[in-house]
Amino acid sequence: MTQHTGGALPPSFDLAGKVALVTGSSSGLGRAAAETLAAAGARVVVHGRDAGRAAEVVAAIAARGGQACAMTGDAADPVRMREIFDETVEQMGAPDIVMANAGIAGGPSYRMPGGRIAEYPDAEWHRTLDANLTSTLLTLREASRVMPDGGSIIVTSSTAGLRSDPFVSYGYIATKAAQVNLVRQLALELAPRRIRVNAIAPGPFKDTRIGGGAPLTPELERMWEETIPLGRMGHPEELGGPVLFLASAASSFVTGVTLPVDGGAAALSHAAY
Repeated sequence: MTQHTGGALPPSFDLAGKVALVTGSSSGLGRAAAETLAAAGARVVVHGRDAGRAAEVVAAIAARGGQACAMTGDAADPVRMREIFDETVEQMGAPDIVMANAGIAGGPSYRMPGGRIAEYPDAEWHRTLDANLTSTLLTLREASRVMPDGGSIIVTSSTAGLRSDPFVSYGYIATKAAQVNLVRQLALELAPRRIRVNAIAPGPFKDTRIGGGAPLTPELERMWEETIPLGRMGHPEELGGPVLFLASAASSFVTGVTLPVDGGAAALSHAAY
């Protein structure tokens, strides 16, 4: 990923002078988003729970000539999230771009042991609600408080939020669907301020930590690939283009939508349950 050098991008994609905050950006899709925004010229706040991994992302951005800082904390903690946004304003300036990306898988699907609804643990349900939905609500709330008019908010939902999906947990599919409607509702509220609110809906991607960082087995990869018309899983850097589009003036007339980034998976019904 190359650093923005002025003139390398159409003006509508240029983020020079902008400040971006991406939650859950110390690895996986969030890291790819943070690095893309930095490459387009934005000063980026990298957020995660692990200070070491967040620092690695900051160092990688700096090595390419970008500007970034790291902040850590639980995205579902209202006190810490308010502090993170206030610290962002103090250190970088008010964020023009905020991406609510933090989240977890929330346990096994009903096709796996312990994933059927009769077995689904209360603790897992509440943990997933906090990590995926409460964290999103808090990020949106704090973004609306400090973001200047004309900004852009992006939420990482999932194709599982657009349809049934027998490969993910009940907690995951419920929270991802809820995110889609949060985006629609907030887009209406913030439209008078010209703040655009959109979501991306990734399909199956490699090299993410949403499932806890466990390696993807060949069998599981084949299972996912069978659900994707393009015949393969996505790579994190392939999320960069859609994120840059929604973050920048290139999407200045786009709000309240959810954009699938999934190799066509949302267009294909699952053949087997």
